[in-house]
Amino acid sequence: MLSPEPPCSASTPGIAGVDEAGRGPLAGPLVVAAVLLDPRRPIAGLGDSKRISARRREQLFEQIMERARGWHIEFVEANEIDTRNIFRATLEGMRRALLALSPVPALARIDGNQLPSGLPCPAEAWVGGDARDPAIGAASILAKVSRDRALLALDQSYPGYGFAAHKGYPTPSHLAALAQLGPCPAHRRSFAPVRRALQAGSASEPAVASLF
Repeated sequence: MLSPEPPCSASTPGIAGVDEAGRGPLAGPLVVAAVLLDPRRPIAGLGDSKRISARRREQLFEQIMERARGWHIEFVEANEIDTRNIFRATLEGMRRALLALSPVPALARIDGNQLPSGLPCPAEAWVGGDARDPAIGAASILAKVSRDRALLALDQSYPGYGFAAHKGYPTPSHLAALAQLGPCPAHRRSFAPVRRALQAGSASEPAVASLF
């Protein structure tokens, strides 16, 4: 059982939580959030964003932004994911989120089993941390809501793929749209289904005879 954290004053750095949303989708950004909660302004119901309804996540999102001592949301776009690979892009997003967080925490708890390098404070990796630590849970909610909103915007920019419904995950409807329409600029070209769709599109293009 986890022992409770000692209360902190406004001048005490405190402990930040870090989590991400969107490692598995074929399209859209990876979103990382870092949150430094204020023990004087508690928020009830924090936890794993996947286990909270969309409506409740939106409510908690606003409460976190209003009551937290500090927060930052970092977007890692598809082209950077393709350049770095998803693992390195995730660690880099976590590093940037913590570097941008103010005030600088005394400690960061990061969901998962890997830690980025170059952090501004000591850090711990917490597997399943979004369900174990309120600050990680808060970061999970900020990242999930922000990414869902980003995919709604992509749905408007690139109609036909169904981003508003599947949020970029490889559902049958998304794979069917990808095969029919080909990848859009928001797709992660390093991911196998997108790469196959690109190859299929290139193979289906008719050869153009040289005019010379």
